[in-house]
Amino acid sequence: MFLKIFRLVCRFILRMIARIDASGLERVPPTGACLAVSNHLGRLDAMVAIVLSDRDDVILMVAEKYQAYWIWRWVARNLDALWLDRHATDFHTLREVQKRLKAGGIAAVAPEGTRSATGQMQPGKPGVAYLAAKTGTPILPMAITGTWDKEVYGRLKRFRRLDITIRIGEPFTVPPLPRRNKDEFLQQTTDEMMCRVAALLPPEYRGVYAEHPRLQELLSDQIKKEIGD
Repeated sequence: MFLKIFRLVCRFILRMIARIDASGLERVPPTGACLAVSNHLGRLDAMVAIVLSDRDDVILMVAEKYQAYWIWRWVARNLDALWLDRHATDFHTLREVQKRLKAGGIAAVAPEGTRSATGQMQPGKPGVAYLAAKTGTPILPMAITGTWDKEVYGRLKRFRRLDITIRIGEPFTVPPLPRRNKDEFLQQTTDEMMCRVAALLPPEYRGVYAEHPRLQELLSDQIKKEIGD
């Protein structure tokens, strides 16, 4: 019940302060495990992720720094959210997320781990790749623009509505975690998911992945598909 109310409040706030242009929403599965992976521009990203689906089995993670504030402790407890230590490999939280994914839950996560100071993509961390490989959960790439904190503060300060765009790509799966060369596998898998997110973003947002060979392949495939259509 609390999640439903919280989602309604988030939708009301977003409707008041922003125009949202979303495409690919039909790719969000109505049931079953899913890892929705996105870039991370600002604080509004979490709110946007919550309103994208009406599912009740959302797996929410909150950065450990917010434990210092009673209001966020109260919200996290009522949403059954998990505290995540972004500065270390949080095995306790990873195990709990893994358990909830196996039960069919959906999680929206940002492999970068923290908000971008520049608005451009930062290197992804391997935790999400580990979860996907261990559970076989489909990954849903998602790109968000218009939520960069600096831009949000600037526009709202001038009483201007935000223009938020959401682009959701095709889901994909990754192979099981191998016994050997795990670090190499996790890096390749992380690069794959981050490049798929980057392919949905305008060029100026792609950051460290702008020149990645895998991104160039994905963009080339997009062009071929558009020409074929």
